[in-house]
Amino acid sequence: MDWRIVVVLLPLGIAAGWAVFNIGAVAISQLQTILAKRNEQG
Repeated sequence: MDWRIVVVLLPLGIAAGWAVFNIGAVAISQLQTILAKRNEQG
């Protein structure tokens, strides 16, 4: 196996995972806010 591929893809994978983690946390927070507002109106 060519280790250069791993050396290039590993930081990209870490960065992508970190972005998904951060965006996912904000998305879940917004979804909870929307659902809470919907329950108040109901």
